[in-house]
Amino acid sequence: MVDVSAKQETVREARAEAFVHMAPETLKLIVSGSHHKGDVFATARIAGIQAAKKTWDLIPLCHPLLLTKVEVQLEAIEAENMVRIESVCKLTGKTGVEMEALTAASVAALTIYDMCKAVQKDMVISQVRLLEKTGGKSGHFKADA
Repeated sequence: MVDVSAKQETVREARAEAFVHMAPETLKLIVSGSHHKGDVFATARIAGIQAAKKTWDLIPLCHPLLLTKVEVQLEAIEAENMVRIESVCKLTGKTGVEMEALTAASVAALTIYDMCKAVQKDMVISQVRLLEKTGGKSGHFKADA
């Protein structure tokens, strides 16, 4: 693990996204709330938040972080038969929160897949990426649109 003890504490924030592509019927089940496993979005949101908090335990050499904010938003994009997931992680510390944001978005997407796999097995998770990060020595990063 990298030694960050000499680094300055700064406010650090990262946003990430992921997409889950599915059949229109699957998306309708989720949006209508009639999925037999329950509220897919609520479950995926909680899973993403939990995953962000456990990133250090899942990815070797990640530091355990005292996150001060974790947010996971899910949006059905019916015109494209997909769900967009956006996560935000924040803290004041010596190392960034990019991995936590990426893990939150990824696990939320995996949770949607898990809850809907009985209905559709060929869903596709795509475009997991860092959207933006602020703070730290490397400063501000924003992905191209």
